Amino acid sequence: MDEEYGPGFDRRFTASLNIQHAGTDTDRDLDAVEGSTAPSQRMSRHQVLTLISMASVNFCSMICYSILGPFFPNEAEKKGVSQTVIGLIFGCYALCNLVASLILGKYIVQIGPKFMLTSGLFVSSVCTILFGLLDRCHRTTPFIIMCFLIRSIDAIGFSAAMTSSFAVIAKVFPSNIATVMGSLEVFTGLGLIMGPPMGGLLYQSFGYEVPFMALGCFVLLMVPFNMCILPHLEATPANDSFVRLFIHPKVLLLCFVIFTLSSGLGFIDATLAIFAVAKFNLSAGYVGLLLLGVSLPYCLSSPLLGVVSDKFPSVRKWLVVLGGLGTAVGFCLLGPTPILHIPRQLWLFVFMLTIIGFSLGLTGIPIFPEIINCAYENGFEEGLSTLGLVSGLFGAVWSTGTFFGPTFGGFVTQRLSFEWASSIEGGIGFVAGPSSDWNHM
Repeated sequence: MDEEYGPGFDRRFTASLNIQHAGTDTDRDLDAVEGSTAPSQRMSRHQVLTLISMASVNFCSMICYSILGPFFPNEAEKKGVSQTVIGLIFGCYALCNLVASLILGKYIVQIGPKFMLTSGLFVSSVCTILFGLLDRCHRTTPFIIMCFLIRSIDAIGFSAAMTSSFAVIAKVFPSNIATVMGSLEVFTGLGLIMGPPMGGLLYQSFGYEVPFMALGCFVLLMVPFNMCILPHLEATPANDSFVRLFIHPKVLLLCFVIFTLSSGLGFIDATLAIFAVAKFNLSAGYVGLLLLGVSLPYCLSSPLLGVVSDKFPSVRKWLVVLGGLGTAVGFCLLGPTPILHIPRQLWLFVFMLTIIGFSLGLTGIPIFPEIINCAYENGFEEGLSTLGLVSGLFGAVWSTGTFFGPTFGGFVTQRLSFEWASSIEGGIGFVAGPSSDWNHM
């Protein structure tokens, strides 16, 4: 009796009234009304716990990732590390992330998404703590070796957490992937927002070790938290491969767009702090606040862009195009490019960082669900195994860009200037933006 006259009865009764009033075929209209009301139903306990878990993962992973930007490049320079090697230190993180994403995405079903996520958080937290001890390496060569070693292991942990996170989101919320991802990107943005200023201010107040120790211990506490609340997911392994997914023209194009985004962000991580300190005479704390120009617009715009992407899938292409062009303009005027002969001003610098951050949301949010749709349309089996492949491919391509950005950007900055390196990043964006037409692919 409770089931018959519970909340479901109210919905069925309302549907019946609407159908009678419309005077159309009963069965067809009942399906339509129930379909239209489905998105408004309350989330299950399983979904709520998943959202909480994924929010904590996004926040913790990004706050650890972004903490280095304001002060590490200058600290490394004090120990005799060149700009090119600093770029490689940032870049090796991405290279290991690339390899790990492909492997973990392929075997996510066998490993288990919950174990992969929690173990990734544990590895990342320990590596963050260990990175805080590197100031005790007073000689240049041991310092560089330990930087490469710890960052490489940290990248594997980060890859495990993020690969499983994307796959779990798509599995638990199959009809609202972009909306949920956009909402969770608020926590990604919060991590990117809080990491640089918190790291810069703690470094300025307490020295090199404290920022890493504090954040590493915080992330470590998130491991048992996620072990308790993240639901267990089971799935059957599939035989599909990354190569079959990657060689599809539409997926290949979307991967190039992902590459341009992550390349630009990696370039900013490795070069912006030194440029801002040298040209604008800013302290590490202010450099951290400066990086809010990228993360804050991304954080605020992502939920709305996710809803738009899910409600109007046909506009995803135009979001990507506008985002690519906005990124290109932002990087070209960030220096600004020498050929324009525009005077360098702090307000322009901050404004262009804001444009880049907003453009990142425009481009990044629609891509993941679009690749998933493309995979299903081309015969990939619906389930966690395919979602793991898409998540791993996304992470691998993103990592390729974050390796190229700091490495190439650091090299060009050292050989030419920050202005020219930023202009090249903008040129890559100009190529990616207008080419993002996948209607005929």
